[in-house]
Amino acid sequence: MKNIRFLLSTFLALAVVSVVAARDPKVHNIIFMVGDGMGVTQLTSAMLRNSWQPLNMERAQAVGLVKTCSANNTVTDSAAAGTALATGHKTDNKMISQGPDGTKLETIAEKARRKGMSTGLVVTSYITDATPAVFYAHAGNRNEHQNIALQLVESGAEVFMGGGNESFTDRRDKRDLAAELATKGYTVARNIDEAMKTASGRLAGLMCNGYMPRRDKRGDYLPRATAKTLELLSQNKKGFFALIEGSQIDLGGHAADAETVIGETLDFDAAVKVAFDFADRTPGTLVVIVADHETGGMAIVPNNADFTAGESGVAFAFAGSGGASKSHTAAMVPLLAYGAGAKEFSRIMDNTEVNRIMCRLLGVE
Repeated sequence: MKNIRFLLSTFLALAVVSVVAARDPKVHNIIFMVGDGMGVTQLTSAMLRNSWQPLNMERAQAVGLVKTCSANNTVTDSAAAGTALATGHKTDNKMISQGPDGTKLETIAEKARRKGMSTGLVVTSYITDATPAVFYAHAGNRNEHQNIALQLVESGAEVFMGGGNESFTDRRDKRDLAAELATKGYTVARNIDEAMKTASGRLAGLMCNGYMPRRDKRGDYLPRATAKTLELLSQNKKGFFALIEGSQIDLGGHAADAETVIGETLDFDAAVKVAFDFADRTPGTLVVIVADHETGGMAIVPNNADFTAGESGVAFAFAGSGGASKSHTAAMVPLLAYGAGAKEFSRIMDNTEVNRIMCRLLGVE
């Protein structure tokens, strides 16, 4: 009888372990991809431009929707939305990984580094912009670029690439942070071709002052920078966390410029292919694609008001008028996930929940 009880208890224990393991698959690496300002319509517009041929993002294994409000506003900015995604906590607009009371909030990247993992960031804006900053810095205002640049140098991030060189070299304190990065063992690259030559070690890509050029001038920078970042970070056997941002989808929305929105979304999709392909050949990799907010209230409307007639083509419109136009909206945004743990994101959730799920899967709660 005792043997039967022992076998039964052992069986039940193994069953519980199996259920937990099935719920929490082993995640070794996370590639977190932010399409800044990319709502459902921005994504649809890229599909339409692609003649409805599948985008790389359509390979996603799970799809969700994310609510985006900040602690003090129904309509978020990138700083507050990014803070929620990076830390799992709401804050006021303009704040960088600090609570409304100024309390520092630990980010998923900082938690990953404490675990011995590597971290990296690639953007098409400037590297001290709100979205990348929330993963490595803490500030009361997103515009503290020189303070944020100094925190990046001190953060220990192994790889970062983007614009914003002036915050490192044209400083009030007269420090040359690019030179300091070199003394810390970073290869300081001034363009993507230089960056691609880096075979190992730390890489700081300070590509230009201000924003990176638009897609037609920067070429395939984003997918190439994504590939190089994953190559370098994956040399750490303990795993990594990488942020990849398609930053300028947002600029297209602010400008009510559909061509920029579409081009930047397709460019972001090219980087998604790099990430998905990496996940295919690297077990334990999770790719999460999400927007911080929607920008512009973009809509796809028929050219003929009588849409019950034959095909008349479509036009792109942006909501609002006066001061409220060309701004962020409160709309939910899409989330797409691929790889280990992807199914955990297949629902409607708050942006803070996205962080909590990633932290749990990565084992850094």
